[in-house]
Formats: sequence, C-alpha cells, structure tokens
Amino acid sequence: MTSFEADYRGACVRPSPNHGERADGRRPDMILLHYTGMPTADGALDWLCREESQVSSHYFVHENGEVIQLVPEARRAWHAGKSSWHGESDINSLSIGIEIANAGHPGGLPDYPKEQIAAVIELCRDCVKRWSIASERVLGHSDVAPIRKVDPGEKFPWAELHRAGVGHWVEPAMITGGRFFQRGDAGQPVEALQSMLSLYGYSTEITGKFSEKTAGDVEAFQRHFRPERVDGIADFSTIDTLHRLLSALPRYS
Repeated sequence: MTSFEADYRGACVRPSPNHGERADGRRPDMILLHYTGMPTADGALDWLCREESQVSSHYFVHENGEVIQLVPEARRAWHAGKSSWHGESDINSLSIGIEIANAGHPGGLPDYPKEQIAAVIELCRDCVKRWSIASERVLGHSDVAPIRKVDPGEKFPWAELHRAGVGHWVEPAMITGGRFFQRGDAGQPVEALQSMLSLYGYSTEITGKFSEKTAGDVEAFQRHFRPERVDGIADFSTIDTLHRLLSALPRYS
C-alpha cells in the first residue's frame, strides 16, 4: 500500500501491506489493545510492516508516546487472530487494533511508561469519539482470546484509562477468604459464574463444570479487571467484581 492520510491527527504514517476489507461492510465498534511482546519496539514495528509476517495493527505506540498508523481505520488489520466476543469470531472486522511497544511477559513484564499510556489514552479517546465505541468494548487481546493470549498483561493500567474516560471498570473487590470455585468443581454456582462471564462477552461455555476453558476465561477476566491475583480461581473478589461490572452496564442497569 502507498501512503495514506492518518485518521488520527497525532499519528505519523508507515503503511503495512497486511490488511483487507472489513467483512460485510462492518464499522469498527471495538478497540483491542495489545503489547508487542518483542525485545525492541523497532523490531516489532518492522515485523508488523513486513508482508511475510501476515500480521498488522491500525496503530503502534512507542515507549515515548510516538504514534504510528500502519493501516487505515476503514480497513481490516490482522491483529486479533482466532478470537471471540459476544459470539462474534471475526474480531478483526469489528475492531481497531493498537499495538503498544512493551516486551510483555517474555521480557519480564516491564512497566508501561507514563508518556506511552498518555498517548494510548488520547488515541483511544479520539477513536471512541469518532466511531461511537462503547466503554465496555475497549478490551485487551487476552479478553477475546483467553489462554492463547495474555496481552496487554496484568500491569496494563486499565484503571488509569477509565479515569480518563476510556474503557469499563469498577474498583476490584478486596481479596479475602471464603468460598471459591476452581478446576473440577461442578454445580449450579459454577453455571451461574459461567453465565455471568458469557453475559459480559467471554466465550464461556455454560456447562456447570469448571473446566480448563472456564479457568482460562476467569484468568483473562482477572488479568483485566482484578490483576492483583491472576490464578483462574473464582474467589469472592473475582465474582463480586464481575457482578458489579455487569450491573454497571447500560443494558443491565
């Protein structure tokens, strides 16, 4: 692709060849945040712009806050892979993908610099405004691809984004003792947990059996909304936080 005009005024353009048409003329109604998970930002950006990689994103945010646009927002970038949210599996056709330069779990999960997060917030706010994206549809890669993906990781400051008007959030319940559910458990309480995860958007199967898949979905939820402890065990803190998030959604409030 030749150069194009940036959709976000704060971005420089570096075209990636890896994109296509959004299916069925879909408009983006979701923002999906990733970390690059590579040792260097320049190496990650170069990979996203190589045809051989078959991956891309709409935006790339450097550690210093510099924003690069790789694919026009009207086009379908290739960043989500096999994923699902609220029963829809072509997340690439629904979303704007933002890659954030960070070595991630392979690199010891370094903190995100303040300048970088400030840039991510401004970019997201601009996309949300232009595309009328609901707060609960600003998600991490791990939300739409539990087990398979863990980015942008438990150190990503979702609460800070929410304070700036980006994303859906409630203060996580304190971790305490009490009853919990884990792999191998079964029964109506497990079914109720699975139903709540599914209502929020996760691809959780409602079987009444706490399977590996359910544990993976719980981990993904914790990584985003209760990052203090990510263990796949549905304790009171996890369930209460999920319940309050659901209650705060416009369709349930």
